[in-house]
Amino acid sequence: MRALALDIGEVRIGIAVSDATGTVASPVKVLPAQEVLLGARSFRYILEDYEPDVLVCGRPKTMTGEDGPQAQRVMDQAQQIAKACGLPLEFADERLSSSEAKRILREKGLSEKDMRGKVDMVAASLFLQSWLDAQSAKH
Repeated sequence: MRALALDIGEVRIGIAVSDATGTVASPVKVLPAQEVLLGARSFRYILEDYEPDVLVCGRPKTMTGEDGPQAQRVMDQAQQIAKACGLPLEFADERLSSSEAKRILREKGLSEKDMRGKVDMVAASLFLQSWLDAQSAKH
């Protein structure tokens, strides 16, 4: 089962995908949010290339585990995207995924400027990996 993950931001959406066995997550790309929300060709190409079975979107939560201030907007947009793609939708806790992504990119020697646009797809791959691990633990 291949999963496609979206880290939905107001400006950009980070995209990650699992391998065909649903074991390993990899960052793919960052697209402008409007391109994904409107089903632009750039996003459709990703769907065609990877043929995902499920869409996994990050759900912004506070450190106490409550839905964060962005949660409703993100969940509404995720449902809109899933419906347009005809894919089942799952949510994954995305707490700390962006700060962890920045730490990883910093360790690779990237500056704040170079990180821009990469953080979102790395964050998507981090919460997708956690989601994949949780799925395999269930089976």
